[in-house]
Amino acid sequence: MPVLREALAEADTELESVDAVAVTQGPGLVGALLVGLSAAKAVAWANRLPLVPVNHLHGHVASLYLQPEPVEPPFLCLLASGGHTLLVDIPELGAFRVLGTTLDDAAGEAFDKGARLLGLGYPGGAAIDRLANDGDPGAYDFPVARVPGLDFSFSGLKTALLYAVRDLSAAELERGRADLAASYQRAIVRALVARAHEAAEQTGAPRIAVVGGVAANSELRAALPEAVFAPLPLCTDNAAMIASAARYAEAVPCPSYLALDAYASG
Repeated sequence: MPVLREALAEADTELESVDAVAVTQGPGLVGALLVGLSAAKAVAWANRLPLVPVNHLHGHVASLYLQPEPVEPPFLCLLASGGHTLLVDIPELGAFRVLGTTLDDAAGEAFDKGARLLGLGYPGGAAIDRLANDGDPGAYDFPVARVPGLDFSFSGLKTALLYAVRDLSAAELERGRADLAASYQRAIVRALVARAHEAAEQTGAPRIAVVGGVAANSELRAALPEAVFAPLPLCTDNAAMIASAARYAEAVPCPSYLALDAYASG
């Protein structure tokens, strides 16, 4: 409730002016989803408003539709976050066709696990990005998995970093930490960029867009200069992107949504 009150105050509006309530239904951590869904149901029901359940991943794509520079479909979207890595064809507003996904770890998860192996902080992507600025990305030759189709795989890369760290003494690790971070980041970015280009070529997409927490990575932004990136404040999970997606999703009338449940995957 404090967050809701703060949001209404910043928007200089009141619940009486709201036409509908949008909420993330999934996928994600089910405990957090249930809290949000319960609160949204309560607000919508108390004000006799319709409720719009939104897929979290559609929300990331819809972050591109917000001001000040909304992106118009069609485009190919690379969605890279802590829990998901997808290549999605977006032919029109509200559409969402998955072309490829990760077979194991997501790109953001690979960053987080790599940061733990290197003794860095959380979130791992930001920590590795900062440290990589002081390192040599060519110091270590980490593998980029080649799997069929347009899918991704990052588990082998994580294992390669584990072996590299394990073979170093504490002093060697301290001296080479920045090089390891830079080389590891380069391998993740190389995989994302190569697949994005392949998908764009196969689909004939006129442009590439990048969303999700990993879209904030400085090397990824530099490696795809032709792409459109979600604004930095909208890369990580946020309510604005869910509201944006709700404009193109089906609203559930009051009180039919009281039986809605969250889903952790899908």
